[in-house]
Amino acid sequence: MCGICGFTGSLNDDYKTVLTNMMNKIIHRGPDSAGQYIDDGIYLGFRRLSIIDLDNGSQPMSNKDKDITVVFNGEIYNYKELRQELIEKGYTFQNNSDTETIINGYAEYGTDLVNHLRGMFAFVIWDKKNKTLYGARDHFGIKPFYYGLINDNLVFGSEIKSILEYPEYKKEVNLEALQAYLTFQYSVLPETFFKGIYKLMPGHYMVFKDGKLEITRYFEPTFEPEKGLTLDDWVNRIDKATKDSVDYHMISDVEVASLLSSGVDSSYLVARYSGTKTFTVGFENDGYAEIDYAKRLSKKLELENYDKTITSDEYWDVLPSVQYHMDEPLADASCIALYFVDREAAKQVKVVLSGEGADEFFGGYNIYHEPFSLRPFKKIPKPVKKVMRGIAKIGPNVKGKNFIIRGCTPLRERFVGNAFRFNEKEAASIMKLPKGMSKKYIQDITGSFYDKAEGAGYDDVTKMQYIDMNFWLIGDILLKADKMSMAHSLESRVPFLDKVLFETARRIPTEYKIHDKTTKYAFRECANKYLPKEVASKKKLGFPVPIAKWLRQDDCYGRIKEAFTSEAADKFFNTDKLVAMLDKHKNGKQDMSKKIWTIYMFLIWHDIYFNNNYDNVKIKSE
Repeated sequence: MCGICGFTGSLNDDYKTVLTNMMNKIIHRGPDSAGQYIDDGIYLGFRRLSIIDLDNGSQPMSNKDKDITVVFNGEIYNYKELRQELIEKGYTFQNNSDTETIINGYAEYGTDLVNHLRGMFAFVIWDKKNKTLYGARDHFGIKPFYYGLINDNLVFGSEIKSILEYPEYKKEVNLEALQAYLTFQYSVLPETFFKGIYKLMPGHYMVFKDGKLEITRYFEPTFEPEKGLTLDDWVNRIDKATKDSVDYHMISDVEVASLLSSGVDSSYLVARYSGTKTFTVGFENDGYAEIDYAKRLSKKLELENYDKTITSDEYWDVLPSVQYHMDEPLADASCIALYFVDREAAKQVKVVLSGEGADEFFGGYNIYHEPFSLRPFKKIPKPVKKVMRGIAKIGPNVKGKNFIIRGCTPLRERFVGNAFRFNEKEAASIMKLPKGMSKKYIQDITGSFYDKAEGAGYDDVTKMQYIDMNFWLIGDILLKADKMSMAHSLESRVPFLDKVLFETARRIPTEYKIHDKTTKYAFRECANKYLPKEVASKKKLGFPVPIAKWLRQDDCYGRIKEAFTSEAADKFFNTDKLVAMLDKHKNGKQDMSKKIWTIYMFLIWHDIYFNNNYDNVKIKSE
């Protein structure tokens, strides 16, 4: 796991100093060593966290002829098999790193290299003979990759903060990203919160040649249910595929540990892995503790468990550090808990396994049961449902009101992913849109994906999985996993997000994903083989954080009210409406905690990146 950055063209400033500054911004991603490659108009930078071939894996790395050079962030888990294939084709290797398989793989397969890789990756290759820069991001978006075309030069990095060091880039808040963020709670658009800086999306590669950039999609996750198999058949398939993936993810020249919550995903993971250590965090508040459970399970599995209880003061103190490392605002409160558990793990190991992706692959989120709960509404004619929804919306807040509204609303209008904060009307009412800026409608963002899902004939549950895999998983789940681990120079590996395992997951029929009130049905049956039944059947909880409770306390209320009435808040929002929202929550009239948190995280992020307030940001250095 490492950090990469670089640019093309020449600058008026000292280009080597610029490259060094870009690299220094991501020291936390690779504190073990650094390297640069400078050619005619090509500048590649690298920071290394040594995991495989500790002595010889330094980058930038070139082939024997020095005409192919790579900077690479991630792990290629099938590199030994790929290496052998290339040796049989006549290629020679100078070391035992997975990085060298990318170099020789590119020489053999060209841009089709990505279809031969099993792993997590973001890399850039300079092809000196063809004067071509080739960059790629892994299938599911485990590793980040940012880029911008600035005065016709391509600038890229593992983190946006590297690109900000490029002197010709001028910072500007992308208001369209803010508008969408208010609904999704994370940066959902291809263009980031920094105008002109983009994400290379998962399953895509880019080619930059003669000043022109072309981007191609090489992989798209799709579902194709396979009929005729029993539950036992699927349990055996899932278990075999999971164990295979876990074994591949254990490949390392350093110790590999695992994160452990009270959920079935991480519990099943540690039951199937060959490490010895687990790491857990919890909160002081009753009802939010993960620690007791993790200790019991670790003892049962004969594993060591290391834990930390997070106090409310600690939680609030690290918010600036978290938003700094995220690069863009993220309002997922569990992100901070992840920051702490990664910090604890990094004190002892360099690599951890984590359970991200199981919910999207196997149908684990509680909301995936909704199509079954709302099934009676399918029989009601659309015009009648439209009337019912209108009446329910203006009616009193009684029990069942939201159920009727959701049941009478088409899936593509009511589901944008696992996080939904402000609807379009609410977002427009609190945000100050400049004249001439049009509203960003949610269906402008998700509509084409729903069209594909409907064209493929997916049922509603599978449509929801498809939407989450293309939005929530990329923009929230995987991004926080990468950024929070790398903040502490820790590599986070996600065995469930494996392209080979996905070949099994994509074929599971819905009846083996959602059954009665159980989500992740077949997956839980796998876990039952190794875990206590109460664990395998435990309802999806996420990473619970007592935000709603904290926001009713005077000190937290005062801190957020100060932010909501600040000059920055007034620039983007109608501050009177923000304060009204805060008061409504404090007085117990309505739980507004998630909406409040969404605004507050943006303001913290803005204070760091646009007011240059780094006073409370903690950054790991060499």
